Amino acid sequence: MSRILSAGFSFAFALAAFALAACARVPGAAPPTEWALAWSDEFNGAAGEAVDSTKWVADTGGHGWGNQERQYYTAGANALLDGGGNLVITARVSTDSSRQCWYGVCRYTSARLKTKGRFETTYGRFEARIRVPRGQGIWPAFWMLGADIDQVGWPQCGEIDVMENIGREPNIVHGTVHGPGYSGANGIGGAYTLATAPLADDFHIFAVEWTPGEIRWLIDGTEYRRLTPAGLPAGAAWVFNHPFFMLLNVAVGGAWPGEPDASTVLPQQMLVDYVRVYRPQRR
Repeated sequence: MSRILSAGFSFAFALAAFALAACARVPGAAPPTEWALAWSDEFNGAAGEAVDSTKWVADTGGHGWGNQERQYYTAGANALLDGGGNLVITARVSTDSSRQCWYGVCRYTSARLKTKGRFETTYGRFEARIRVPRGQGIWPAFWMLGADIDQVGWPQCGEIDVMENIGREPNIVHGTVHGPGYSGANGIGGAYTLATAPLADDFHIFAVEWTPGEIRWLIDGTEYRRLTPAGLPAGAAWVFNHPFFMLLNVAVGGAWPGEPDASTVLPQQMLVDYVRVYRPQRR
C-alpha cells in the first residue's frame, strides 16, 4: 500500500512509530509501516491467572470437533498465564473419569480459546509469537473463522489457518484456507519447512496479511504462500470478505495428526507471547 504523503505524512509516521514501539520487546517483529496496531493481548498478568475474559472465550467439550480429536477442552487450568508474559495452553492426560468424549471417557484435556463475540474484524495483519509443543499426535493451531458461522455454517463461513503444526512433522508449518468446495483435506494452502531446528525449539512469529482479494502467509517475516481468488477451484466462492474471529488451541489426536503413541510425552505446552492485529492504513 502507498504511504500517506504531504500533510498526512506526520500522521502516518506517528502510526508507524506506534506500531514499532508495540513490537519493541521482540527484535525484528515490527510489522510493515502500512499497518497500524488495532488490537492485542500481551498476556502480561500474574502467574496462574486466567486469560482476559473481555478478549477471549473458551470452547469446552469432547465431541471430536469435526476431526475425531481425543481431547476434552476445559475452561480452567489448561489455559493460564505464566507470569512471564506468556499464555500457556497445556495438553495433559485426563484424571477425571466423569469427562465424556465421543469415544468414551476422555483420555486428555486441553484448551481452545476464541475471540468470537469479543473481537471480530475484516482484513489486517494477524500475528502471534508462539512456541509450539511437540510429539506424535499433538496439533497446535492459530487460526480464524468467519463470524457468520452460526448463520451459514462451516465451511461457508470461511476458515483461515495462520499456523498449524503436527507432531510427526516437527519442522513444518502449514497455512491453509477452507471454504465451500475447498475444505477439509481439499483445503488450499502451503507449507514452510524450517531447516535449522524443530519449531518447538524456539518461539516463532506466525502471521497472515489479509487484504481484499489476497491472503499472504509468513513465518518470522518470510512469506511462503500467497492466495487470490484466481487460485480457487473453478466456480468456487471467495468467502474472505467479511469479519473473522481468532482461535488458539492444542488438539490431541485426530484424523490428520494421528494418535499419540509411546513416544509422546505429556503434558505438552504451547506458549503464546502475544497476539496482535494490525489494521491496514488507508491509501
